[in-house]
Amino acid sequence: MSRRIVIAHSPDSDDAFMFYAFAAGKVDTKGYEFDHYLNDIQTLNSKAEKGCYEISAISIHAYPYVSDKYELMTCGASMGDNYGPMVITKKNISPEELSTKTVAVPGLKTSAYLALKLWNPDIRTIVMPFDKIMEAVEQGNAEAGLIIHEGQLTWKERGLHSVVNLGEWWYDYTGGLPLPLGGNVVRRDLGGKTIRDLNDILREAIRYSIEHKEEALRYAMTYAGELSREKAGTFVSMYVNDLTIDYGERGREAVRRFLDMAVERGIIKTVAGSR
Repeated sequence: MSRRIVIAHSPDSDDAFMFYAFAAGKVDTKGYEFDHYLNDIQTLNSKAEKGCYEISAISIHAYPYVSDKYELMTCGASMGDNYGPMVITKKNISPEELSTKTVAVPGLKTSAYLALKLWNPDIRTIVMPFDKIMEAVEQGNAEAGLIIHEGQLTWKERGLHSVVNLGEWWYDYTGGLPLPLGGNVVRRDLGGKTIRDLNDILREAIRYSIEHKEEALRYAMTYAGELSREKAGTFVSMYVNDLTIDYGERGREAVRRFLDMAVERGIIKTVAGSR
């Protein structure tokens, strides 16, 4: 009898690309059956705190809050390697001036928010759905916005200005580490064998998509919104790459540094180790 596993992830082009092999039947699922639940990352973070799904995409910032129920998988990371979430404004201002503004953020447990607070702990924020932030800045309903996902490639053509790129800041600050943004977690109560199986299946699915980029990208385009094929391909390559197949020691060190710094600065209370 097959075992049903729910994978929860965001309805974005990079996640769609990552999970293409499941949709197309291109990966050996070892007798497991997979269903997909799609929602924004802030909702997924909240659902993971309740242990709702067997596998879930979460923000790395959220991991300490769910580590009693989940362990971090060895694959599925989204890391900004000298790029990442950025703060944008309607008028060009300096990073120093940003301290006088209120920044719209996509959720208080997103990694983008944590990176922002590590960069400037005194910054004022308000929470807004991630897909409404750029429009709010354009229309003057938000003084500044912290943008994630595909907005990182489209802000300039909408006449907006970048104040700080947090991925670039983190890379310089840490001497060349990627900014750990998202990861996949698997529920601990599934047991060791199932957890190992699911890591292997997911890793092979990611590897397949990377090795068959054009066909996986055609599928991902259905989740790319208004992005051109060229921009969607760029975005997917930014966040689905060798670090996604396996964190490696560089990725693991990035996660450790990111969460340890958050503890040192009193933003989170505890850190659970990653595998």
